[in-house]
This record gives sequence, C-alpha cells and structure tokens, in this order.
Amino acid sequence: MKLDVFMSPTEMSAGDTQGRVVAVIDVLRASTSIAVALNSGAKSVIPAETVDDVITLSKQFERSEVLLAGERRMVAIPGFDVGNSPLEFTPKAVEGCTVLISTTNGTRALLGIQGARDIVIASYVNLSAVTAMLRAAARSDTDISIVCAGDEGHFSLEDATCAGRYVSSIINRASSIVTNDAAHACALIDGMYGDNIEKIFKDSSHGKALAEAGFGDDLVAAAAVDSHPVVPIYQERQITRLGPDRER
Repeated sequence: MKLDVFMSPTEMSAGDTQGRVVAVIDVLRASTSIAVALNSGAKSVIPAETVDDVITLSKQFERSEVLLAGERRMVAIPGFDVGNSPLEFTPKAVEGCTVLISTTNGTRALLGIQGARDIVIASYVNLSAVTAMLRAAARSDTDISIVCAGDEGHFSLEDATCAGRYVSSIINRASSIVTNDAAHACALIDGMYGDNIEKIFKDSSHGKALAEAGFGDDLVAAAAVDSHPVVPIYQERQITRLGPDRER
C-alpha cells in the first residue's frame, strides 16, 4: 500500500486522495481545536470556507444551538463567539452545540479533499487514537494520504513534523508500505525533534507568530500528546467523533 504526505493542499491532484483514507493536519490550530471541541462535548463541527458561509450555515439552527468560531491572521473573526484557540473550546462553551468554524488554513485544506474513502482530522492531541485508525487502514491494504494544511499554501514545520510522527508510527507496525519523498522527509524531521514538540513550535514561523500575538498558551495545549483522544471523522459536510454512535 502507499503512504503519501503532501506538504500543502496545493501539491495534490484529485487522484492523490481518491479512495484513500486521508488525514488532514493543521496543528496550529484548527485540527487541534476540532479535536478539543469534540472531546469537550460538541455535537459536531461544520467547517466553512468563508465568514459569509458560516453566517449562512448558522441560519439553519437556533442561535443557542451553534457556536460561531474562526480566525483570520490568527485573530478571532469580529462578531463570532470564539476564535481558533483550543483553550476556548471548553465543555461549558461547546457541550451539545454544533460548532461552525472557518480558519485561514485548516478548514480550507479539509474542504479541498475529494473522493476520499474516509477523512480524519489529525494532530498531536489525538495522536494515538488517529494512529490506530490509520494502522487499521494500512493492515487492510488501503492507501493513505496525509495532507498538511501548511501556511497559506506554503510549507509549515509543525504540520510536517506531526505528519512525520504519524508516518513513523504507521510504518513501524506494517510492512510493504511505499512512501513518497515527502513522507520520508517528514519522518526524518520528526526523528530530529523527538518528543520535544514545544521546540518545534518555537522554531516554526507560525509558532513564533502565535507566541508574539499572545497565544503562547495555545502552543502548550497543542503540544499535549493524547490529551484529547478522539477520532474526528469528516463525512456529509460535518465532523463528528468516531464511536458507538458514529461507526466508520
């Protein structure tokens, strides 16, 4: 089977995800925040490309049923309930709600995936849970694509390193896996940093920008491996957690 990493959505063609299990990574911060929201009791998360799309979607619900979330250039969208900080998605804020979210990179990457068998949202905070799903796909000889959201179409260190952790975890438990050059490179980067995830964020341009903007605590939250052990599955335009009531 094949295991490919794409450093940004711009690198992909339609065939790169067709029939595959696809993991989308935006460590800082959308994929982290989505995992936190679902683990905190959100009913579902619905990604949207634009601010207007979020507002249009919200009209399908009672106002008390939804949480409007999102950012542009790291800052919360004016008029929305929360931004894109994982610390905002507390049980008090999200339990029982549908979260409508639009972000600069993560939601756009997710909405661009086409033809996949399954789409899962991956990060450090749900590493083991998502890895188990991807290993199961590998054992069934299903090809896997890992898509890094990147930074406005460009390479991002934190997404690539996280992708490398997934690659290493999958190939260590399965044989006869063919990886592309990006997957191999990501695994090498992950090996260089090891478990020092906060160092990754300190070295990455987006991590530095978030810290300078006052979101340093978000970096700590995003580095907490397995702190939110959910498997967020994107299907039928919404993200819900895989479990007894939502089988793959």
